[in-house]
Amino acid sequence: MAKTIFLSALWTLMSVLQASAQPSEQKYLMRLSENWEIEGELPTQALLISLQGVANLEVPRLYFVYPQNWDFKFTEPLLDYYKASRKMAFEEIGTVEHALQALAKHANGYVVWDKSVRTSLIVAFTVAGLTESVIVSEDLIPLVEKHGLKRTEDLRGKFAGLSDYEIYQWAYDQYWQQCNKDYLVYLGGEAGKVMKPGIADFGILKKSFFTDASTDPADSLEYQFARKLFSEMEPLSIVMGWHSYGKDSEAQHVTLASNHALRVEGLHTLPNMSFNHQIPVSPGFSFKNQHNVKPGVDYVPEEKVYISCIQTDCLGIGAWTEPGRGEIPYAWEVTMNWSWLAPAMLQFFYDMATPNDYFIGSLSGPGYMYPRAIPSKYLPQIVGKAYEQMQLLDLNVFEIMEHSNYWQSNGIDDDLTKDILDAYYKGMPDAIGFANGYRPAHTFYVEDGRPFISYDYYLGEKRDESEAVSDLLELAQMNPKRPYFLLMHVRQWSDIRRVKRILDQLGPDFELTPLDVFLKMAGNRPTFRTRYLEKP
Repeated sequence: MAKTIFLSALWTLMSVLQASAQPSEQKYLMRLSENWEIEGELPTQALLISLQGVANLEVPRLYFVYPQNWDFKFTEPLLDYYKASRKMAFEEIGTVEHALQALAKHANGYVVWDKSVRTSLIVAFTVAGLTESVIVSEDLIPLVEKHGLKRTEDLRGKFAGLSDYEIYQWAYDQYWQQCNKDYLVYLGGEAGKVMKPGIADFGILKKSFFTDASTDPADSLEYQFARKLFSEMEPLSIVMGWHSYGKDSEAQHVTLASNHALRVEGLHTLPNMSFNHQIPVSPGFSFKNQHNVKPGVDYVPEEKVYISCIQTDCLGIGAWTEPGRGEIPYAWEVTMNWSWLAPAMLQFFYDMATPNDYFIGSLSGPGYMYPRAIPSKYLPQIVGKAYEQMQLLDLNVFEIMEHSNYWQSNGIDDDLTKDILDAYYKGMPDAIGFANGYRPAHTFYVEDGRPFISYDYYLGEKRDESEAVSDLLELAQMNPKRPYFLLMHVRQWSDIRRVKRILDQLGPDFELTPLDVFLKMAGNRPTFRTRYLEKP
């Protein structure tokens, strides 16, 4: 408890100091289009995002509202929050010309990428960060030169006929030693004619190396290159962005990062981080969760089916900004690194929370990791770092996901060994319980009234509602012992009203329960069978 109080006091002091030191300077707002194609508006979008990165190097000056179909749907609500809570005023920019008029003075020059070699744009972002330059395609050179910018690098013609591995090896030889090794930016996601480099402004801010090298062992050259990058970063450094959908899988990407004790912070579309990174929490603010468990109350379950819902895949994606939030008890994954990567942005979610919005820590560590892939010598440190963040953020439930063998086991191996369970129980002494899995998993355990419960059901956004009702009723029949504790993972794109319609059809034997109460009852009367993965 003393440590928690100390962390809270330290955070408050830091917030006050940061707020008092924040310069008062003109801020600008611009709305981005929906077109991210190389032969469409990507060249303009890349120019603007690189301009954002260099313009925000010293203070947060430029903020983008992303289109409605963007992964992260909070850019406009967060803008309104900044205006109301921080009294920020923005001048809206309507054109690239206007943006350059206002902000080109913060750039040292421009880097030219080659539209005929998509990967050259990824390399250009590395160069932009190191040289504090904006990025242009050939046709945009006259525009930036009109505003006084000189060429700092020209990538046209350098990579013709080269593979991605050869291009990245060239970039490594040229730039890696100059780059910040605390962050590596994966500019993956969409492949082919589309790129959505939403995180690139942050990579420029941090002077990071950019890549989308494959982490699929079958892609031997790119895989070995990715391993080399990961091995040259310190444990607990951060891999920002996301893997390439055209090269490898999420499980391969996170597994390789976890093998090197690196934490993944997705996605490639995470927006405005060069701006959000510099906005502190309000003076005197401390993170307070919406707890339902009352001290001294004994939570005794009845003979029924208790169901609790966790909406995964980050607070900012999907249902948080959709109608229905607050109507039913609901748990949400907190992206815990935002406490220092984007503190005011995380405060925005805490300030918006209703009494029915309960936050939990995630995902496996202080960032997205797979515990079975983490070298055992680092696991206690990683769990400890995650627990520090939980204390700061007033969280007492932690979620774990294990997919390090996913692409080799037909997706049926999400379970944990006893030594990994012990590491979480020991390293998080005040956690009241743990959730596990993504799809249904099979690890169940309890220690000192603190349960470890895996998901029994995965509600995908495309699952027919009537079929979901039938699935849940069938699960209740398959698990006849009462009370039955049914933990449900809700995929991020399923909004709460859809979930409520499904739950309302289950009948009186089911009771929707806040997650912390659900875990307390399960810990007091565990009816599940203890099960964990035996070591080979």
